Amino acid sequence: MALKQVSSNKCFEGFQKVFEHDSAELKCKMKFGIYLPPKAETGKCPVLYWLSGLTCTEQNFITKAAFQQAAAEHGLIVVAPDTSPRGCNIEGEDESWDFGTGAGFYVDATEDPWKTNYRMYSYIKDELPKLINANFPTDPERMSIFGHSMGGHGALILALKNPGKYKAYDATQLVKSYSGPRLDILIDQGKDDQFLSAGQLLPDNFIAACTERKIPVVFRLQQGYDHSYFFIASFINDHIKHHAKYLNA
Repeated sequence: MALKQVSSNKCFEGFQKVFEHDSAELKCKMKFGIYLPPKAETGKCPVLYWLSGLTCTEQNFITKAAFQQAAAEHGLIVVAPDTSPRGCNIEGEDESWDFGTGAGFYVDATEDPWKTNYRMYSYIKDELPKLINANFPTDPERMSIFGHSMGGHGALILALKNPGKYKAYDATQLVKSYSGPRLDILIDQGKDDQFLSAGQLLPDNFIAACTERKIPVVFRLQQGYDHSYFFIASFINDHIKHHAKYLNA
């Protein structure tokens, strides 16, 4: 599958790049950001996939989260895909900020007219990793996944439905059941997050489910932080380190 390089910027002795490709799964052109650490010039590296939240593109994380220095230090390739198909010309896909464009929710749609294009679960699980592994110096046996907001829930869905596929797990939303290899979940939650105060995130339910299933989870409620990328940038290094602990073991 052909890749078209959109941009390339040197960053902490590695390169932050953006590529475009034709997606067979989503039947449209898709972009993804990829950070290649200095180590990628001489050997294969683990891959960490980041899933962004509602309204985001591949640009939000790579330009706002300030993760590249930690990724360079730990020798991790970091991939940041878009959040939905683009330009599918489906009636209603651009009418709401939380449904359609920019809001793929990392699931596969089951109803018309969405089910032909809106297949983000399969794209993230199958097509994108195959594309990354075929074109970059990755170690396919060492991969992990994390995210924020809609993307945190997406990371959790992918981890729970595919036991053993990812080495570490980081999610922001709800888990009800799991049967598979041991998990080690790290969650940061801003205490002043407007979606938390509106009752949309329900971390207490998540923690209760983990406790019931005896799944280890570290939940850190961060005083004064909201839902923004200022919050993400403040704690991203901890999460890179969390994943590197398993990816570089």
